[in-house]
Formats: sequence, C-alpha cells, structure tokens
Amino acid sequence: MSEVAHKIGVSRVTLSRVLNRWASILVSLALKLEAVGWGTADAWLRRQSRYGLALEPNRLGQWPGGATYLEEAKVAVEAA
Repeated sequence: MSEVAHKIGVSRVTLSRVLNRWASILVSLALKLEAVGWGTADAWLRRQSRYGLALEPNRLGQWPGGATYLEEAKVAVEAA
C-alpha cells in the first residue's frame, strides 16, 4: 500500500483511511486510483455514494413522516 500511496501522491495514512472507510474518497483520488489500476474511478465514487446514502438516514435519525430507514427498506423489499 505504501508504494501505491507514494505513486499517486498521497500519504499511506490517507490511503488507508479511504480504503478502511474512515475517510471519504474525492474525485481526484478516485482518478488516481484508476490510473494505477485499482479499479475504476466510477466504481470508487459509486461505492462512496452508496456508503453515504446508507449513513445519512442514521444521521437524520429517521425518514420524514416518522418511518425509520430500516422500516422503509423493509416496505420496499416487500413491495418488490
């Protein structure tokens, strides 16, 4: 990991934090990871987006109208 971090111009700590989901990934870093063959920028940014969407209801506490995120997800699955 240290070699890749050096190659893309970030610290090993920064790269580790992103890979372990302690820090968000920026577009520039996603593009750098793609350049060294670590997936595509699109895949990295979709991963970040899904993670952010999963966390947001927890930050809000609940969806508008009183339904919790898990209740809303359960209704969506049952409807499918």
